[in-house]
Amino acid sequence: MDFTKLSNILKNNDIVLAIGLVVIVCMMVIPLPAPLLDILLTINISLAVVILLVCLYTQEPLDYSSFPTVLLIATLFRLGLNVSSTRLILLQGQAGNVISSFGQFVVGGNYVVGAVIFCILVLINFMVITGGATRVAEVSARFTLDKMPGKQLSIDADLNSGLIDEEQAKERRRKLERETDFYGTMDGASKFVKGDATAGIVITIINIVGGLVIGIIQQGRALQDALSTYTILTVGDGLVSQIPALLISTATGLIVSRATGKDESLSTDIKNEMFSDPRVLGVVSGLLGVMGIIPGMPTAPFLLIAALAGGLAFMKTKEKTEVARTEEAKKVEEEKQEKLGKKEKRAKATKESVMELLNIDTIEIEVGYRLVQLLNVEMGGDLLERIAQIRRQTALDLGIVLPSIRVRDNLQLSPNSYQIKLKGVALESGEVYPERYLAMTAGDPVGNLTVNGIHAIEPAFGLPAIWIEPKDKDFAEMSGYTVVSASAVISTHITEVIKKCAYEIVSRYDIQQLIDNLKKEISEDYVNDIMKDITIGDVQIVVQNLLKENVAIRDLKTILETISLQAKINKNPTYLTECVRQALSRNICKQNLADTGDLYVVTLSPDIENTIAKGASPDGTSVTLDPSFTRNLFDKMNIELEKAITATNNQPVILCSSPIRMLFRKLVERTYPQIAIMSYNEISPNVKVKSVGVVKV
Repeated sequence: MDFTKLSNILKNNDIVLAIGLVVIVCMMVIPLPAPLLDILLTINISLAVVILLVCLYTQEPLDYSSFPTVLLIATLFRLGLNVSSTRLILLQGQAGNVISSFGQFVVGGNYVVGAVIFCILVLINFMVITGGATRVAEVSARFTLDKMPGKQLSIDADLNSGLIDEEQAKERRRKLERETDFYGTMDGASKFVKGDATAGIVITIINIVGGLVIGIIQQGRALQDALSTYTILTVGDGLVSQIPALLISTATGLIVSRATGKDESLSTDIKNEMFSDPRVLGVVSGLLGVMGIIPGMPTAPFLLIAALAGGLAFMKTKEKTEVARTEEAKKVEEEKQEKLGKKEKRAKATKESVMELLNIDTIEIEVGYRLVQLLNVEMGGDLLERIAQIRRQTALDLGIVLPSIRVRDNLQLSPNSYQIKLKGVALESGEVYPERYLAMTAGDPVGNLTVNGIHAIEPAFGLPAIWIEPKDKDFAEMSGYTVVSASAVISTHITEVIKKCAYEIVSRYDIQQLIDNLKKEISEDYVNDIMKDITIGDVQIVVQNLLKENVAIRDLKTILETISLQAKINKNPTYLTECVRQALSRNICKQNLADTGDLYVVTLSPDIENTIAKGASPDGTSVTLDPSFTRNLFDKMNIELEKAITATNNQPVILCSSPIRMLFRKLVERTYPQIAIMSYNEISPNVKVKSVGVVKV
């Protein structure tokens, strides 16, 4: 026989489990010899003890998630042993040494005493432990299912507020699903224990009746002899089965009632929660001492337990006193060290406080004191949640990870004002009313709205608007107005500022983080090979040029590959930027398409392009033009853009040749910051281009 193959088979847990289940089923059909039955009964008792101890030391129910399945297997194993022992008792009048020992030694060979003890064990198991465990499992399953929507909302809220990331949210959801499945399964698995107790009673009655029939009728024994033989064996068999059943029922009760919030074992919790207070132990000691000296009461046991409780109370009191002294000494030592180091701390305090003043937050929002309620979740404020959403949306739209946005109150601002700072400098500000709603429309915003309100200008887009009372919100929406809350106004303003200043926000450190993330997603060797001929600074300049024109950098792989390839020809940032834009042509066209799916463009005449090309500096970074030419150019652009917007009801794109695109962008970006400038090389083949004007000077 090849023992190596047998060893490999036994190491496979799935094969061993499958073989074990088949053997359990075969036990109910195939007769077992008495010695083998003794071994299996011993294994059954050992298995029950193991299950009980595992449940005792389990800190959380989910740590023993396989318990319902183990419970089913243990119940099936015990019933298989019952069938095998019944077969031996009825056929041979004996069932091995284990059952015989329980019948003779445990109950003293008296079948009446054995029957009484067996009935008591069955009642304890069936009515007390199993009934209670079943009820606890049912209630736990129902309560867990009822709490599941609230827990899911709590996970979503933590994710939206930025307290946890996506991986932590997924892990919490998986744990919640496992918890729900566990308690739901335990609700059904507890029925195994209850059914097993019922089956034990029925099997015992059948064994006694069947033994009497076989002994008296078939074997011709006397009633007393048959009753003594079969009843003792049956009671012994019942005790051998009920003791493991009682242990497993107790384990079931332990696992479903385990509700501690501490990461400690059950024994530690009981010790800390029941026997840690010396006052309780002192009262118990005194009460037992008084009962022990009362005439007629058993003095010795009461006084013995009273002495033990009193000694334990004394030890706990002494332990608490020592802990208090240690803490007091530690506190005195800390105060002493604090006094000794006070002079040094004072010497460093000024320097440290000045150094702290040098720290500048990349993005910061300051609010007046009346807007603080927008930050308080308990008062219904959702501004922090909206800011967390802005960070996620910016990552999706632009492909950058914003640094943490700090929000703080500023008493120097007016109560309803706020301001948005970039690197310590206030860029834009606004005024909102947290108890009102802002009503806006693209037409005449306040002329047709017959409600009282505070006239204002929407801070993000400069639209005329009015702050209305909450009671007028439905009427304003029915009248065609867009109605938003104060926190929505601030979050929209922040989003627009981030879009305009994204190129200033992205630092070299941010670029390094994006590249490191790409190494994790694709391959570190691949990214290192791409970055071999270029630097982080080269990538940063190109990325800033793209973000300055609202081009997303999510496709960082394509950006790096293009820069790496073109840098071998020319490392000029303008040249590299144009090459990357051409590589991202599909994305650039997509974000400039009209609602109809067409790309409306206004082109430049060849004369204008030639003039701009002639005025370019040698390095191609700036352009010098005649002021009258520039003025005429802007006038003609205004006319063509107004015609295009009127004709198409969409903002057109200005289309020019690739060599002058960046120069033309720099020329018009202050006057037309929202106009997209594209080159002919950036038009994707599948895009429908419609020319709606030509700028001529």
